[in-house]
Amino acid sequence: MKSIHYYVSAIIMTFVLAITGCASTSKEKSTGEYLDDAVITTKVKAAFVEDDQLKATEIQVETYKGVVQLSGFVEDRSHIGKAERVTREVKGVKSVKNDIRVK
Repeated sequence: MKSIHYYVSAIIMTFVLAITGCASTSKEKSTGEYLDDAVITTKVKAAFVEDDQLKATEIQVETYKGVVQLSGFVEDRSHIGKAERVTREVKGVKSVKNDIRVK
């Protein structure tokens, strides 16, 4: 009787481990991806500082797996496109989501 419970418990544990082991982790970033995103964010912000027309303090930059999201408020509509162009020129940027608005 005890051996049957032992085998049933072992089968259940194997089944649970198999299911949890197959769970997807695509929503989590690895340490390398986190560092890559931090480097991209820093490079984009530095490019904004170097540009005379863009005010780096007005534009927020977030990066997730190479996709850069820009947000904030700028003085002129032309700065929206310029910020996106400058961002696309940074190495490692896969795409840009531009949510910048004019004040």
